[in-house]
Amino acid sequence: MKEFFAPTLLRWYDQNKRELPWRQTQDPYRIWISEIILQQTRVAQGWAYFLRFIERFPDLQTLALAQEDEVLLLWQGLGYYSRARNLHAAARIICTQHQGHFPTQWEAVRALPGIGEYTASAICSFAYGQPTAVVDGNVYRVLGRLFGVDTPIDSTAGKKKFAQLANSLISQQRPGDYNQAIMDFGATACTPQKPVCQNQRTLCPFAERCQALALNQVDDLPVKTKKTTVKIRYFHYLHLRAEGVSLLYKRIQDDIWRHLYEFPVIESDTLLSEQEMLEHPLVRKWLQSAGKIQPIQHTAMPRHQLSHQHIHATFFEWKIEKIPSEWTSEGNSWVAVPENGPIQYPISRLMETYLAKKQNFQSK
Repeated sequence: MKEFFAPTLLRWYDQNKRELPWRQTQDPYRIWISEIILQQTRVAQGWAYFLRFIERFPDLQTLALAQEDEVLLLWQGLGYYSRARNLHAAARIICTQHQGHFPTQWEAVRALPGIGEYTASAICSFAYGQPTAVVDGNVYRVLGRLFGVDTPIDSTAGKKKFAQLANSLISQQRPGDYNQAIMDFGATACTPQKPVCQNQRTLCPFAERCQALALNQVDDLPVKTKKTTVKIRYFHYLHLRAEGVSLLYKRIQDDIWRHLYEFPVIESDTLLSEQEMLEHPLVRKWLQSAGKIQPIQHTAMPRHQLSHQHIHATFFEWKIEKIPSEWTSEGNSWVAVPENGPIQYPISRLMETYLAKKQNFQSK
């Protein structure tokens, strides 16, 4: 099977590969950008972001010299914003520590912020032709099914076993194409649900040799033992309006949406009513010099789902007499934005969804 695998996979790839813009280059910078975008993002969505990102930041130097807010604004809507922050930080490291040249050794690539073993292997194989096998969800699924590997992929033993298997299979002559091929095969043929073998068996070149198919275990492999724990959070946003502006705060804590902008927020263990918000000690402290408070309306948003968190958010729209001067003084993280114009700050998808409901705001 091992001798059969790579040649068969590459023949399948030559006939079925997807035409993607980042496959037309060996530029490690563009390959890096594409790989980071495609983490936690579908190809159909990531394509447009890749083109816009490369248009604005065509090289390492341009990205390194940019302001972080601009990088995050261009990333807006993709989620997992630590990816964008790490891209920016890594670009600066490459310019200062590698004289502006993307590193060519796997260990040096792996050492950059936001680059794990998979991404380092992808870059080194695509850009430099190095036989470094990628291992991601698609690879776990393809190899787990074809070779009947039932060691859990979220165990130390499983990760080691799959890495060894992947590296023993990679084509030495076409390592980049091999890595692209196995990911394409997992994404389009050996899919999590309803793989081609279950309805059109002839479309899978491995059907006659697949261990999972022979043992009726296609839906059971690969094995994962740990269940994701979902955290429930309750956010209460203050959409404060005064003097034709509203207030945004830059999240600086090490949490979701770090360095994005949002309305002032109170987090609690349960949903709070408008009266409870008016009486909340932190809200009273914030608004002690804001004058009269006039509640306008409050909007409960649909549950906002992240990979490990569910956010229940309510936006309280209030008019206040004046913006407290200490909120917008130099040196803090508050900014005042006009109500009748675009918000030129990076915001979360949750904020963007709420603002889309407000006719007097634009998210960009």
